[in-house]
Amino acid sequence: MANGKSLLLGVMVGGVVGATATLLSAPSSGRELRDRVREQSIELKELVANLRQDGVKLKDQITATSKEGVALIKELTNDMKSSVQEWRSTVEPHQENIREYLEQIETSLKELEEKVQKQ
Repeated sequence: MANGKSLLLGVMVGGVVGATATLLSAPSSGRELRDRVREQSIELKELVANLRQDGVKLKDQITATSKEGVALIKELTNDMKSSVQEWRSTVEPHQENIREYLEQIETSLKELEEKVQKQ
């Protein structure tokens, strides 16, 4: 946020310096000069007000987006946890069967190796 304040301050100072330099270097009467100063100060005030409004809108959008992101991450985390739990509940009853099947395969492979070596 410090960068935003620095930018706003820089725009304001630059606008004032530019307006002052323009007014002092331009040949015009006192009334014309005062009118131009008044117009430029109104424009500068409008610019600052618009920048402030845009900054507030941007801050609000960032806040809303971050809240939505946090909610989505929580929802995703909960979905993943429930999916893992479901997977575990479906796999656990079959773990022993899978282990026995793998042992049978291993035994069969050993027997096959022995037969091949004998021949």
